[in-house]
Amino acid sequence: MPAARDVVSDLTQIANPRKAIDLQRFFKTGPGDYAEGDVFLGIVVPKTRVIAKKYQDLSLPEIKKLTESIYHEVRFCGLLILVSQLEKAKTRATQKRLFDFYIGQLKAGYVNNWDLIDVTGVRMGKYLLDEKNSLSILKKLAKSNDLWEKRMAVIFTFAFQRAGDPYPTLEMADILLKDDHDLIHKAVGWALREVGKMDGPLLRNYLRENVKQMPRTTLRYAIEKFSQAERKSWIKA
Repeated sequence: MPAARDVVSDLTQIANPRKAIDLQRFFKTGPGDYAEGDVFLGIVVPKTRVIAKKYQDLSLPEIKKLTESIYHEVRFCGLLILVSQLEKAKTRATQKRLFDFYIGQLKAGYVNNWDLIDVTGVRMGKYLLDEKNSLSILKKLAKSNDLWEKRMAVIFTFAFQRAGDPYPTLEMADILLKDDHDLIHKAVGWALREVGKMDGPLLRNYLRENVKQMPRTTLRYAIEKFSQAERKSWIKA
């Protein structure tokens, strides 16, 4: 049976120390930064995906060893395996077990950078589409004091958008509109932009109601697909 150590061995064999330095700088791992202390092996995402696919049948206890690694790419690989298993799960009970594990890892601080959240959260959020308490789960995350839980609340709503429902995104935006972190400003703006692709009038109505209290970063992301003239109009609002 494959084990976490096999995954780690495969990853370390393709590690690139020079690339690791660049990634640690890019993902803000220095003192006082949002990902302070995170350690990289220096592996690009496509190569991590290949290894995750190779070990897609890894047991949950072994996945846990990966998602709790000190190495960013090892955690990422474990999360990719987890998401793949949830998407292939045949029973709701199995899906719940995997989703609950994912949330547990988030709350324990192992899903702790924007790439981990953005790549896996959109897919993992599909679980919530059939969950009666989905809005309650999203609101609890959005009202957390933890940066990554708040970002996850936004990213999960992309699953609802893809199912044709933009309103959970707007509800999370309402909660997080006055948040003071740039990573939340960007996430909310990105999500609003996607709402606009679905329903332009809905986004414009939301902007009319909130533009004066909206962080400029959020607004710029939200109106990115508008014409240049309309973007200028909103920026001046």
